[in-house]
Parts: sequence; structure tokens; C-alpha cells
Amino acid sequence: MIAFLYPGQGSQHAGMGAPWRQHASWELVVEASDAANRDIAHLLLEASDDDLKQTRNSQLATFVTSMVAFDAVSRLGIEASGHAGHSLGEYTALAASGVLDFADAVRLVAERGNAMQAAADEHDGTMAAIIGLDDDLVEAAVESVDNCWVANYNTPGQVVIAGSPAGVEAGGLACKEAGAKRVMPLAVGGAFHTPQMGPAQERLDKAIAQTDFRAPDHPVFANVDAAPHTTAAPWPQLLHDQLSGSVRWRQTLTAMDDAGYTTFVEIGPGTALSGMVKRTIRTAGRLSVTSPSGLDELLETLGGRDTSQEAEGEFLYVTERLIVSPTTGVFVPDTDTVAGSTVSTGSRIGTVGDDDVRSAFAGQLVEFLALPGERVQLAQPIAWLRSQ
Repeated sequence: MIAFLYPGQGSQHAGMGAPWRQHASWELVVEASDAANRDIAHLLLEASDDDLKQTRNSQLATFVTSMVAFDAVSRLGIEASGHAGHSLGEYTALAASGVLDFADAVRLVAERGNAMQAAADEHDGTMAAIIGLDDDLVEAAVESVDNCWVANYNTPGQVVIAGSPAGVEAGGLACKEAGAKRVMPLAVGGAFHTPQMGPAQERLDKAIAQTDFRAPDHPVFANVDAAPHTTAAPWPQLLHDQLSGSVRWRQTLTAMDDAGYTTFVEIGPGTALSGMVKRTIRTAGRLSVTSPSGLDELLETLGGRDTSQEAEGEFLYVTERLIVSPTTGVFVPDTDTVAGSTVSTGSRIGTVGDDDVRSAFAGQLVEFLALPGERVQLAQPIAWLRSQ
């Protein structure tokens, strides 16, 4: 089975949106800018690394970049059978799985980033990775240290602690005394996933209360309990608990492995989650889509899979592409575009409402998947293309 994974804060970098600038999925950046009332294109193309380290910028930029990449994967007709995201990435997982409307998710992420930025400004905090020490020994080491908590369980032998600078320093020393191989300070601006985020809780809860939640298309595994959820009801409380609670990522990956997921595709900037999969589930297939160049690799890998085993999760073979609707409305095909026609990159095959339907690929049109006059949804497959 195929699982999509979505990265969290810390994966961002200057210019991370540039590879996607000419891709059709870039239209989400415009939609996100309208929803957040911010120039997100500037964040993705022009903001410096220092600017992106600010929580209010990094969370929004990482979320939108990940959603652009997810939209591009969806346009290929590839569908996961499960989702999970690390910290902020959980919001991406909820938007990708349909739990959250995209515009609602943008507003929720923007408010979360602003609230966490304010909390970090109010309480001086930091984080450090503990390498080479079992989870229970890290927990025992920091239990008696003031202002230090376990924030992330990332992989076997890698746990992140967080708290005040003095608390994290003392917690790191306690872990070294307990046998940790290394203590690595992290360049972050707050003690995330600890009680120091308490001042952000009221703002986030208010935003959550104003947001509609729907059932996901496939299970979404939550950070706080590492369990799959298939309904909308638990998510307001899960997102509440996640803000100050530990991210149980290692436990999440183990639960997904136990549930039968065999291929993990990281979607968004960076490849940190792919590395965590490698260290946690050694037999798992690992792929990443950080730029449009990763789309072909994804298709090639999935297209070359062992077809003797039935795979849960939709995919196309390497020579196949889908043309999807750019918006919601009535589809009208061009009269001169029929099955067997040669389609060039950027050529028009019809319209949906007032918008042109254009192909992101070159190839031969196999058939239309939408009927003339049919009302289609945003990103719904319109036509099936075989690349040449």
C-alpha cells in the first residue's frame, strides 16, 4: 500500500517554490495568497532563509509548497491509501485527504503559525536532538529537569527534547549521563510541542472551532496517538492536543508498517521524513517529490512495481498521464481534439466554464474521461494521455 507523508517546519529553504513556478499546480499559490491575505509567492520565491526561520513564515510556506507538490502528484492520477504528516505536516495531510478545505487549511495554518510565533516570543525556548538513547531513557533523564520535555519521537535512537535554553541544556547533560551518543542543538526559535506553547492554545482553538472538518478519503494517522482516523469527529481535539503534545512519529511509522503500508512517498520540501522511514522501517520503499523532476521518478518507480501483487492506491504506468480540470464547472471539449489526437505541452483540449483545459504533457490522447457538458470538480481527471 502507498502512504503519503508531509514534512513539517524545518524543511523550508530559500527559493523552495522556484522549481514549481511554471507548473500548473502553482495556481494554488494564488488561491493560498487570497485565503491568507499574504503574498505567499514572495515567501516561496524571494524570502531569505532568515525570513523563513520565523514560525509565521515557515509554516505557511512549507504547507503551501507541500500542497502544490501534492496537487501535481494528484494530476498524474496517483492516489495514496493513507496519509500522515509530521507536526505542521499533519495539517497538509488533512487538506490532502479532504478533511480540510484548502482555503480553510491555509487560514488555519496561518493562524497556527502566528499564534506559535507569539508564544515563542513570549517564552524563550529551544530544542535539541538526542542521538543514540532509547525513548524510555530520554523520558527518565528529563523527567526531573525543570522546563524540559520530550517534543518528538522521530526514529529509534533519535528523540527531540525542548524547553527553556537552561532546561534543554540540563536535559541534554542528563541524557549524556544516561548514555546518549550525541546532543545536537537545533536552530529553532521556540520550544514547540511543549507546555511553552500554552499561550498559543486559545488562538488555535478559536480557529479550529471556526473550521469545518470532513471524513478523509483514506485513513490519516495522527501525531498524538499514532492511530489511523477515518472520520472527522476526532480531529478538532487531536489538533488541540498536538500543539503542546509530543509528536509520536516513530510510533506512527511503526503503526503504518503494521497496517500494511509498504511504500512511503514524502511530498513537499526536503527529504527528512524519507530518512526517518529508512531508519524506522528498513524494508519499506521510499520516494520523495520535492520538485517536478520527482514526478517522473515517482511514475517510473510505481510503473515498474511487481504487478503480481495487487496494490491499494491508484497509479498510472510510466507512459501515462492525466489532464485534470483547472476549476469547477461544465466541461466542453474542443471539437478538433479527439481520441488519437497528438497533444503538445500547453495545448488546449477544451474548457471548464471560462477556463481553458491545457495539457501539462505532450503525447497522444487516449480518451476523454469526462463527458461533454458534464459538471466536473477542481483537479478531476478530464482526459487520459499516453506520453510519446
